[in-house]
Amino acid sequence: MVQAVVANQQADVAQKVQLAMLRKSMDMQGSAALALLQGVTGALPLATSGSVGTQVNVLA
Repeated sequence: MVQAVVANQQADVAQKVQLAMLRKSMDMQGSAALALLQGVTGALPLATSGSVGTQVNVLA
């Protein structure tokens, strides 16, 4: 009986640690995605000559 209680407590602690690590990794991924998006956004001028990019911004 005591072993079952101890095992349950250990499993609970392990689950809490795993959940904390999951949240931390999701926060890190969100920060990285936001940094990528901030690097891409901004006013991009249209091309002034040529047949591509004079009507619509085209970014490869």
